[in-house]
Amino acid sequence: MLKAIAVIAIVLVAGIAAVLVFALTKPDTFRVERSLAVKAPADAIYPVVADFRRWTAWSPYEGRDPAMQRTFGGTAEGKGATYAWDGNNNVGAGHMEILEANAPSRLCINLDFERPFEGHNSAEFTFVPQGDATLVTWAMSGPAPFLSKVMQVFINMDNMIGKDFEAGLASLKKLTEKQ
Repeated sequence: MLKAIAVIAIVLVAGIAAVLVFALTKPDTFRVERSLAVKAPADAIYPVVADFRRWTAWSPYEGRDPAMQRTFGGTAEGKGATYAWDGNNNVGAGHMEILEANAPSRLCINLDFERPFEGHNSAEFTFVPQGDATLVTWAMSGPAPFLSKVMQVFINMDNMIGKDFEAGLASLKKLTEKQ
């Protein structure tokens, strides 16, 4: 009996060690990016993203907690606009600030998560005219600390976050194409 427990313990320790060593091979940074062509001019799409108050109409994260507390600050839109949220476990808590606003082509946002995991990332939206449409790209990048690398052994972060970006871009498309 003791021998069986020892073998199980050794296998368990070896498995954990393998996961930790494999996690060390993951990149030190991450980037998730999705794009979608929207049949609307960049001038019509950009303001919907540059004003955090309008995110409730398209962001995939806004509907996950109807009781989420939101705080807006800084400028009304564009550079200097801020948005903080505090919600349930589906949305966590954090804050964003638009650091760069080049209407109607690019927005850069500082994105800090406080919970459920601390994270300090950058988000970027670009709006590139393509004939009668605009290619809208939503990207997020940042450092991948060791805990994130361990999670990446079991969870494909690009697929997980990418699905949210795809849903958000689809909502943004639906909202702006009918304007």
